[in-house]
Order: sequence, then structure tokens, then C-alpha cells
Amino acid sequence: MGACFYRPRTPKRVWAIGALCSVIPDLDVIGFGFGIRYGDFWGHRGFTHSLFFAVLLASFVALPAFRLALPGFGAFSLWTYFFLATASHGLLDAMTDGGLGVAFFSPFHNSRYFLPWRPIRVSPIGVSGFFTDRGLEVVKSELFWIWLPAALLIASGWLIRRRSAP
Repeated sequence: MGACFYRPRTPKRVWAIGALCSVIPDLDVIGFGFGIRYGDFWGHRGFTHSLFFAVLLASFVALPAFRLALPGFGAFSLWTYFFLATASHGLLDAMTDGGLGVAFFSPFHNSRYFLPWRPIRVSPIGVSGFFTDRGLEVVKSELFWIWLPAALLIASGWLIRRRSAP
């Protein structure tokens, strides 16, 4: 997705902030240690996976960037990049084959949803779950359904820009 927003000499901090925005929604797993249940408002794939949270985080993160007046970036394009980076997490989680779904419309409605097409194996919660046969299946699934398409998108963007360069 970042390839769509690429500008020559984009500061590395823009890419780093976008990457952080894409993983911040999963900080909700901390709630398990405090007795917050999976299906609760603050539970896993709850409020932090919602579109409203993506709006809030993009706004919070982009405000300092607006003041820096990054060359080649308008305020709206930066905000859009951070919003899409955050919202993509919930979208991809809604394409997994497990869990309770994603609370896209929280805090207005806490119902959980999946997309009709769910090819991605659900990831185990916790690092130790990756060192099993199931963990290997999850890694393979994510490589095929997430990383390969992302790499193809980046390569396509790079080729298109290279061919259109003088």
C-alpha cells in the first residue's frame, strides 16, 4: 500500500510511522492480562481494529507531520496513508479463518464481522504458537495472501515509475 503514496526522497520516518500504524491495533492483546475478554469492547479485534480508531490514530499521528510540512506531501495524503495503514489491519483480520470477527463500527456498534472471503489462516496469540506445525501453516498463509501481493504491488509501482521517468 505504501507504494501508492511513494514520493522520491520520502523521509524514512513516514514509512516507519505507517508500519507502526499497521501493527498498533494488535496492542489490544495486552488486555488479556488484565482480564478483558476477547469479545469485549477493549478485547482483541475490538475498538482498536475499528474504522473510528483508524481515523483517531491517523489524526493523532499526522498532526505533528502536518507541522513539519514534508515536501511532496499534502496534509490529506499523509493522513490518508496513516488511516489506510491502520485500517488495513482490521481488513486483513476479517479475512482470517478464526476468532470472533472484527468490530469495524466500534464504538457505535460492537458487533463483529468477517469478510465473505477468508483465505488467511488465523494467527496464534503469543510467540510460542508460531513454533508449531500450525504456526508454520499460518506463516505460509500470510506469505501467500499478504506478503506476495504486497511485493507484487511494490514491484509494479516501481516498474511503472521507472518506465515513466525521463
